[in-house]
Amino acid sequence: MIRLSHVSRRYGAIAALDDVSLEIAPFDFVAVTGPSGCGKSTLMHLIGGLDTPSAGELTVDGLPLHRASEAELTEYRRHKLGIVFQFFNLLPTMSVLENVCLPLLLRGEPLAEARPKAEAIIDLVGLADRAGHGMHQLSGGQLQRTAIARALVHEPSVLLADEPTGNLDSANAAQVMELLQKISSQRRTTMVVVTHSEEVARQTARRIRLRDGKILENHP
Repeated sequence: MIRLSHVSRRYGAIAALDDVSLEIAPFDFVAVTGPSGCGKSTLMHLIGGLDTPSAGELTVDGLPLHRASEAELTEYRRHKLGIVFQFFNLLPTMSVLENVCLPLLLRGEPLAEARPKAEAIIDLVGLADRAGHGMHQLSGGQLQRTAIARALVHEPSVLLADEPTGNLDSANAAQVMELLQKISSQRRTTMVVVTHSEEVARQTARRIRLRDGKILENHP
């Protein structure tokens, strides 16, 4: 599913990632941890096709991202990738249903087809009774569950979550992790969670620990 072979990403003299080789199997649930500046965000950006390696090879779901064209990367992000951000990145003037429909509409699906797909995933994340609500009417946990629904609605091969509980209190964080574990158990997508939280990392199936752009640990 995800394969990095001797991948490096340099910014001038600084190696954000340094000769990293790694494989993540289909439907795996992985936490990437480490101190600030260790390369977590760089790794996520590379897997997300938002950046390209300075050296090495990176393949996701059969697509060689290290030499993909901009058109191929755009297609990858629209069809095979879902991203959950720490600060939600939802559109405040739209309802839950409208936010979740958006990725499908942006790739050209008519509303009549997008709406039932969005309603199904909203139900999965436990927000069926909030589908018509605006963002200002939701709690932090409900906002994050909306963001997860939006990231999953197009059935991506890979779900990237950047500190998905970092902006939540402990109760809402627990609910979000319970939801991610549910999605993992249903084998819906390969999930890579970038986190500083030991509590979050313990709830994933595998941990990859980075330091100074290198892998220190890679185990269940």
